[in-house]
Amino acid sequence: MSFIVSILFLWVCSTSVFLQSSQVEARHTNNWAVLVDTSRFWFNYRHVANVLSIYRSVKRLGIPDSQIILMVADDMACNPRNPRPATVFNNANQHINVYGDDVEVDYRGYEVTVENFVRLLTGRLPADTPRSKQLLTDEGSNVLVYLTGHGGDGFLKFQDSEEVTSQELADALEQMWQKRRYHEIFFMIDTCQAASMYEKFYSPNILAVASSLVGEDSLSVSLTILSTDFQFNHFLSLYFFFAISYYVRF
Repeated sequence: MSFIVSILFLWVCSTSVFLQSSQVEARHTNNWAVLVDTSRFWFNYRHVANVLSIYRSVKRLGIPDSQIILMVADDMACNPRNPRPATVFNNANQHINVYGDDVEVDYRGYEVTVENFVRLLTGRLPADTPRSKQLLTDEGSNVLVYLTGHGGDGFLKFQDSEEVTSQELADALEQMWQKRRYHEIFFMIDTCQAASMYEKFYSPNILAVASSLVGEDSLSVSLTILSTDFQFNHFLSLYFFFAISYYVRF
C-alpha cells in the first residue's frame, strides 16, 4: 500500500480532532469525498483516469457512492476515439479498468463549472437540487477534496473556459468551516504548480498535498507497449495519469 493511500486510510479512520476556532472538541461521524476532473477533450484522457482512480480507491476504503460527489468534465469511456469502448484505464498495460460497471457520475460535461463546484462546497444550491448532487456534510464529517486538471500559479482551469483561483478556493473552504460543514478536510490536487492552490488556505483542520510545487510542472506517467494493433498503439500515445494518481491506485 502506497504512502498516499496510507494517508487516505488513516484519514478515513480518524476519530478525534480538536476544533481550534471554537475550542470545542467534535467527534468524527462520517466520511465524504468530492472528486473533480476539470478537463475536457481526448488529449486530457489522463485527468479522467486520475479522478476515476481516486474514486475507485475511496470506494474500496468504504465510502459509499451516496457520500461521493463525482464531477467529470468529459466522458472518455464513450469517446469515439476510444479503441476500448466503455473503458478507462490508468496504465498502458490495461490491468485496471477504472471506469468499471458501477461508476456514478453526479456532475458531467458542462455541469462541471467553477460556480457549481463552489456552490457544492458551500451548500448554496437551488432548493430543487437532487440529493445526489448535494454535499450533505455536517460538523462531524471528514471530507476528501480531490482536484485534477490543468493549472498554474494560483489557479486551476475548468474546461479551458474559466478558472478558480487559490483565494476563491480558500474562501469557499472558510465558508464550509463557518457553516460547520466539515470536521477535517484532506485536500489533494493533481496539476502543475499544484501547491500554489493551498497557499491561501486559512481555515483550520485542513491537510493538503500536491503533485507539484510552485513553479514546477506536474508530469504524467507514460508507459510504452508494442502491439500489432495500430489503433491501440495510437491510444498508447496518450499520457495515462499523473504520478500522484499512479501511487494512489491499488
